[in-house]
Amino acid sequence: MHFTQQQLDLETQRLYEDLSKVDWTMDECKLYSPMTLEINTLKKEQNAIILAHSYQTPDIMYGIADFIGDSLGLAIKASETEAKRIICCTVFFMAETVKLLNPEADVFVPKKASCSLAESITIRDVWKLKEENPNVPIVCYVNTSAKVKSEVDICVTSSNALKIVNSIESDKVVFIPDKYMAANLQKQTDKEIIPWNGACVVHEKFSPETIDQLKKIYPKVEILTHPECTPEVVAKSDFSGGTTGMINYVKNSEAKEFMLVTECGLTDRVKIETEDKKFIGMCNLCPYMKEIELKDVLQLLEEPKKEQIVEIDYVYQKKARMSLEKMMKLS
Repeated sequence: MHFTQQQLDLETQRLYEDLSKVDWTMDECKLYSPMTLEINTLKKEQNAIILAHSYQTPDIMYGIADFIGDSLGLAIKASETEAKRIICCTVFFMAETVKLLNPEADVFVPKKASCSLAESITIRDVWKLKEENPNVPIVCYVNTSAKVKSEVDICVTSSNALKIVNSIESDKVVFIPDKYMAANLQKQTDKEIIPWNGACVVHEKFSPETIDQLKKIYPKVEILTHPECTPEVVAKSDFSGGTTGMINYVKNSEAKEFMLVTECGLTDRVKIETEDKKFIGMCNLCPYMKEIELKDVLQLLEEPKKEQIVEIDYVYQKKARMSLEKMMKLS
């Protein structure tokens, strides 16, 4: 695809306005601008939209994405558009959630990126949990496959998990798959939480000792943690919540220094979207989210491969959607 020098210069400048806030140079933006310009041209021609999770790289979030957000937020945003082609720059379970809430749309992933939480539990594991805990409701974090969602009572997000757990008419619940989120919930509710042994490879690595060390150097810093972190880490925080909750906290806080104890992409996003805020470095990269690159999105738009098409077996689709809709109704 041929572009004039003026078009390329304008695209380079557009990228630089955002990406310079996370230390990208003009030369780096110039290198990426031909590809972002081609992707944005093709998506318009194809009536497609691109969704990017907040853990993606800045060139994807601010170079080509139409919407940036968390997994459920992206799925809801997609349902509010008239686009017939939805490209998910996310891990695969998030693309499945988009498909569940937008069954008539064609949904794609540039790469079939996995997730440690989603991979930690299978539908067979859920069947076994039901046998071991008869009549106990199973609450499922959205970071799971569509097959797993189809066999649970209700889904939750990090922001509504406590509210939904407390609303269930049972003195105990099975919570899958994140053992640390289950432990953090247990500290906030009188219900018995029966956990599954899953964890996020990003958030379980953080240690309370590192937070203490950085707090000594930056005594005014506010600590924001994700509830997928260990209870010991969450106990050190001024606020604990999901990606959207952290963003809103930073934007609304009068504090000037923050430490986002989560995936590095979120820190990049908040740096770009806020002013007069300082961010103390403590983040980990998600190896799965970072698998997706601009070249993968371009290839998908030019000629999608079969493995890039998100399809959910009808046997699981209806029940999985019900578990999501039940959550949305309660929250």
